Amino acid sequence: MKKLTLPLLLIGLLMSMSPSSYANDQQSYGSKVGHKAANGLANVTTAFLELPKCIINATNDSNLIWGVVGGTMQGVLNMLGRIGVGLNDLVTAPIPTKPVAYPVYIWNDFDQDTTYGELFRLDN
Repeated sequence: MKKLTLPLLLIGLLMSMSPSSYANDQQSYGSKVGHKAANGLANVTTAFLELPKCIINATNDSNLIWGVVGGTMQGVLNMLGRIGVGLNDLVTAPIPTKPVAYPVYIWNDFDQDTTYGELFRLDN
């Protein structure tokens, strides 16, 4: 039972997050900090999904060979990027800023390549 507790809590946390929560401008400070910490945790724990995402997208954009080779390289870079952004969000959670990686959560738009915005843009 102890082995299942942490994964179940993580799944519950990730499922409770909504992409529309960033659209609400009337969030409290605690809510912004919580969303940023949850976003950081989600980026760190799901970064490995960048590999299949990039391979699939590169294959659909060109061919199978480039999809496997180029998609793997792009996936590794995006995976490292998501881990870095996630760690940054976890460390700087008390400073509410806008998300850096788009889509915010990797599962929001799996067909869209991951892009990165500016760091430390305050969420007013």
